[in-house]
Amino acid sequence: MLPVLGYAVSIACLIWVYRGFDWHRELPKLRSTHWGWVTLAVAADICVYVCQGWRWSTLLSPLAPVSRWKTTQAIYIGLFANEILPLRSGEIIRCYLQRRWTGLPLAVVLSSVIIERLLDGVWLILGFWVVSRFVDLPNWMENIGQALLLVLVVGGVLVGLSMMYRKHAHDMVASSRWAKVLHSVVDGIHMMGNRRTLPVALLLSLLYLALQVLPIYFLMRGYGLGLSPWAAAVVLVILRTGTILPNAPGNVGTFQALAIAGLSLFGLDRGDATGFATFLFLVVTVPLFIAGFIALMATKMRLTEIHRDAHDTFEST
Repeated sequence: MLPVLGYAVSIACLIWVYRGFDWHRELPKLRSTHWGWVTLAVAADICVYVCQGWRWSTLLSPLAPVSRWKTTQAIYIGLFANEILPLRSGEIIRCYLQRRWTGLPLAVVLSSVIIERLLDGVWLILGFWVVSRFVDLPNWMENIGQALLLVLVVGGVLVGLSMMYRKHAHDMVASSRWAKVLHSVVDGIHMMGNRRTLPVALLLSLLYLALQVLPIYFLMRGYGLGLSPWAAAVVLVILRTGTILPNAPGNVGTFQALAIAGLSLFGLDRGDATGFATFLFLVVTVPLFIAGFIALMATKMRLTEIHRDAHDTFEST
C-alpha cells in the first residue's frame, strides 16, 4: 500500500510541475549554463556524503573500528538503491552492509542511524526556525515542521534516557517479545552517547547540512538565477523537510515540486523555477547514481542479492 501511495504522490507532483511547461523555451537555457559551477556543485555533493560517512564512522567508533571509506561506500550503495527502489530501501541496505563489514549487531547499526537522524533533526529544526523568521512559509510546511519537532523531542528524550539510564531502559523492555533486540539497541545508544565522540558527530551533522547548501547555490550561479546563498539555504530546508517521509525512488516529482515551492518564495518565474528544479534534480541525481553504481561494483555483489539478504536479515532479527 505504501509504495502505491508513494508512486501516486510522485505522479501527481510530476503532473503539477510540468503541466504547461514550455520545454522549447526553457531547454535552450541549458546551453548558456556555466559548467564550471556545475563541476563545483558535483564536487560539493561528493563532499556531502564523505562527511556523512565520517560522521557515521565517528558514531560507531566507540563500538568497533570502522573505516570511513566503508561507511561512505555503504552510504553510496544505499543512495543508489534509493534511486531504484521505493520507500528508501537503501537505508536498510546500508545498515545491512555495515553490519556485514563490521560484525556489529544489526540493532546497534540501526541505533546509529537513529542517532544520525536525530542529530540531523536538531540542525534542520533550527534551520527551519530561522527560515520561518524571514520567509512566509506555506501552512502545510509549517505543519510538517511542527510534526518534525514533536518527533524530534520524543525521540531525543528516549535516546537521552537510554544513554543515561541503561539499566532502567533494559528493565523497561525486558518483558517485550523483542527484548534481545531492544537490549542491543539500548546498549548501542548508551555506548554511542560517548562524551568524546557525540559532540564531534553533532558538529559533523552541522557541516553535513551546511555542505548541502553549496551544490544548490553553485547550480543557481551556473544557471544564472542570481539568487543568494540564503535562497539556496531556504530551498534546502524545504527540500529536506518535505522529503522526510519515504516516497517514490529518488523522490522524483516531490523533489521538483518542493524546489519550485522554495524558489517561488523569492519571486522566481514559474518557468524558470521549473527549469532549474529539473536541472537541480538531474545534477544531484546522475553523479550520485554513477558513484553508487561504482561503490556497488566494488563489493562484487548484485543489488538484488544485497536487497534480499538485507530483507532476510531484518526478518530474522
